[in-house]
This record gives sequence, C-alpha cells and structure tokens, in this order.
Amino acid sequence: MLEIGDQAPSFALQNQHGNTVTLEDFEGEHLIVYFYPRANTEGCTVQACSFRDARPTLEAANVSVVGVSDDPVSDLASFAEEYDLTFDLLSDEDGAVASAYDSYGEKQMFGNTFDGVFRNTYVVGPDGNIVAVFEGVSPDGHAEDVLAALE
Repeated sequence: MLEIGDQAPSFALQNQHGNTVTLEDFEGEHLIVYFYPRANTEGCTVQACSFRDARPTLEAANVSVVGVSDDPVSDLASFAEEYDLTFDLLSDEDGAVASAYDSYGEKQMFGNTFDGVFRNTYVVGPDGNIVAVFEGVSPDGHAEDVLAALE
C-alpha cells in the first residue's frame, strides 16, 4: 500500500463521458481517489451513492472525488446516469493505475481466481502527496469515514 506522505501516482484516464481526466487537473485541492471492483454491483453502488450524497459537504471543503474501476467507459456512463453520479468515474481497463496505487491484483470469488480491483481509497492533498489511506474498505458509510479523516 502507498503510505501517507508518498507522492500520488499520476494518471490520465477517460471518464464516463470519454474525456481524459488527470491527477494534475486537481492540483491545489484535496482529491479522493477511490477504487471499486465493478459498476452496477450492490457494494459499488452503495459506495458511489455515499460519495454522491456527500457532495455538498465535499464541495464546501474544496474536495473532489474520482472513482476508478476496470470497467469500460460505456459501463461507467450507464452507471453514472442511472444513479445520478456527478463526479468522474474513470476507466482503468488494464488495471495499470490501480496497480500503481496498490489496488489491483489477484482475487478469489466463488472458487475462481482472477485479477481485479481492490476496494481501497486514497486522499491526495493539494501538493500531490497522499494524506489518508483506507484499505479494504466497507462500502457502507465509507464517504463519512473519509470526511471524518479530512476534518
């Protein structure tokens, strides 16, 4: 895992609208970078909606959010539309960015082994360094946990 004080790995990924979003786009503000396994699944929906619902508080604190998964852009677009997600969902289909954030690797489910995204969250400070780390998070109430750490 990356640690507090580490430089956040740079990224340039397409969002749900097909636009490229970079870490540098958020220079000078706090950025929550959360990794989630799959759009439109129960836990990922709960997690995304918790960040959506926290938007007024996040905006007041000048904190932005991006969600990163290995879903294709088209899946992210339908997910964002269905749940009125107004922050960027980023497509990392090859898992390169998730790997750079120690959030991608071998997983097991129902007796099958596969590569996938781990549910981790990092808060990047205005200077581009990691200021908070959440590993293996529970989707329910996660946005509140992140907000509490920012206070």
